[in-house]
Amino acid sequence: MTLPLSILDLATIGKGQTAAESLAGSVAMAQSAEKLGYRRVWYAEHHNMSSIASSATSVLIAHVAAHTESIRLGAGGIMLPNHSPLTIAEQFGTLETLHPGRIDLGLGRAPGSDQNTMRALRRDPMSADSFPQDVLELQGYLTGPTRIQGVEATPGKGTNVPLYILGSSLFGARLAAQLGLPYAFASHFAPAALQDAVAIYRSEFKPSAQLDAPHVIAGVNVIAADSASEAQAMFQATKRARVSLFFGGGTREFTDDEADMILDSPQGRHMAQMMTYSAVGTPDVVIDYLDSFGKHADADELIVAHQSPGTQERLRSVELLAQSAGLVAV
Repeated sequence: MTLPLSILDLATIGKGQTAAESLAGSVAMAQSAEKLGYRRVWYAEHHNMSSIASSATSVLIAHVAAHTESIRLGAGGIMLPNHSPLTIAEQFGTLETLHPGRIDLGLGRAPGSDQNTMRALRRDPMSADSFPQDVLELQGYLTGPTRIQGVEATPGKGTNVPLYILGSSLFGARLAAQLGLPYAFASHFAPAALQDAVAIYRSEFKPSAQLDAPHVIAGVNVIAADSASEAQAMFQATKRARVSLFFGGGTREFTDDEADMILDSPQGRHMAQMMTYSAVGTPDVVIDYLDSFGKHADADELIVAHQSPGTQERLRSVELLAQSAGLVAV
């Protein structure tokens, strides 16, 4: 494997699991990733989702950072329209001050929630329209000069926390290119525009103080297991869990037969298409898939979402992929 590998930890709260157990699993995953040689671990901001424990993203990063020593940690991403740029600059400036050289800040403009949750967050429905300006304001707080006269982020100013633009459309690609920032494409759940977005980003990229050449991070799902049948069984269990999330509001549990019927319906097939880019199988099968996917995505780095349904299974997937990819343990 020639491309660097990173991890997107979805902080999944599995069936019968508590949020505390999920967060303990996130610490264990980051510790394993650090030991095995992954480049970074990112966490995503989601709200009002009973199966995801990373809603307070910066708090989770702080907790994991305190239990690791060297691996880069960050947001993949913070949904900036949910917050003021100053608040995020202070949070990530604090993280960088406490854990220098280890913090990344990926930024997205989606709500990370539904309409009712947007209201609960006090988010203005039009706030996404100011995303480019908010990114620049945030950048000013972290690198200087501030764009709001007389307002500085403390901690934050001078920390130079690296920014990444996250996206699943051409909008984010063009913005990342215009600002000269790294671009992370969410192909692990929104595969449709991957190649077009990356091509636009590379062709329109303008060098910046942070980055002198384009850098593409592409998301991909991974389930690596000791046998092909075990991996396929876990993949099916993962898809069934998504049926409960998308069609049961995260509160209704479907039987396996019910979930499989939904997966065979047009709506279910559409949901399954979200996981188009998935490497499932034994380590050799997974690494072959990732090699070809990296070329397909024209990526400089892959960020993998280990989708096995249980914590121990995800940790095993993390280990098997690292061994197969030839990552260097630290």
